[in-house]
Amino acid sequence: MKIGFIGLGNVGGKLAGSLIRNKFDLTVRDLEKNITSDFINKGAKTANSAKELAEQVDLIITCLPSPIICSEVMEAKDGVINGLSENKIWLEMSTTDESEVKRLGKLVATKGAIPLDGPVSGGCHKAATGNIAIFVGGERKTFEKILPVLIKMGRKILHTGDLGSASVLKVVTNYLASVHLAALGEAWTIAKKSNLDLTKTFKGIGVSSGNSFVHETESQVILNGSYNINFTMDLVEKDMTLFNNLAKKLDIPLEISPLVLNIFKDGHKKYGPRAWSSMIVKRMEELNNINFRAKGFPSELIDNEPEEKGYEI
Repeated sequence: MKIGFIGLGNVGGKLAGSLIRNKFDLTVRDLEKNITSDFINKGAKTANSAKELAEQVDLIITCLPSPIICSEVMEAKDGVINGLSENKIWLEMSTTDESEVKRLGKLVATKGAIPLDGPVSGGCHKAATGNIAIFVGGERKTFEKILPVLIKMGRKILHTGDLGSASVLKVVTNYLASVHLAALGEAWTIAKKSNLDLTKTFKGIGVSSGNSFVHETESQVILNGSYNINFTMDLVEKDMTLFNNLAKKLDIPLEISPLVLNIFKDGHKKYGPRAWSSMIVKRMEELNNINFRAKGFPSELIDNEPEEKGYEI
């Protein structure tokens, strides 16, 4: 199967890296030419346009920063849709809006091609080693057809149901991660002001009912002081807004999410759109004139687990 990958950013570049590492026939495209060159040096091909890429491959994967950018890549005159033909597959791996992926999916289907949404979860360090989780929505038969590709990009693969269902689940999980991250700022403040040993506090939370994936990962770079989680403020704000918009569409009144979104909007304003999302806890550090530093924690997360063949859960 020939694969095309559009969007080689923090996540996309690592997913595409797993494909080239596992010897797939890969064609890539990204606006950053130096990134594209790195992939060419590793054996990938490139294309002059998204349309050309779609014409040359069987599976087109997009992993882009926002629904607007994805729409431009898909619907432009030299975009993906105009390069599609019967039985080609489009896999949207961005975190996006359910209604948008369905809208684009209908356009894909008019070409006789098949749309799937396949967002990932688990952090860039897991994407780098092929150990990340992947949610996939869409036709079951097509999911099974590309499963040999999915299990090389991720470890735990979940078919979530119809097209769009994976995007909803991803927005839900990102909402929970954002709430946990905002809560960590307050938790670490109480621990610090109570003169607790922060290393022992990290261990204690990790074995308690208060543990979370966010604590296990982001607390490490918070305690180090780098805050480098390879995910930025603007992306959290985008994901939280997707969650809130979905609630409005479903006529669900929310209590916690609007508060957390306002916290991240403030962090965005204070530290900038491309600041690491973990820097949201700096609001509490600055407010209380403290810091959460402790020795022995890494400046960046590295997945030390061996790369394993993925499987459907």
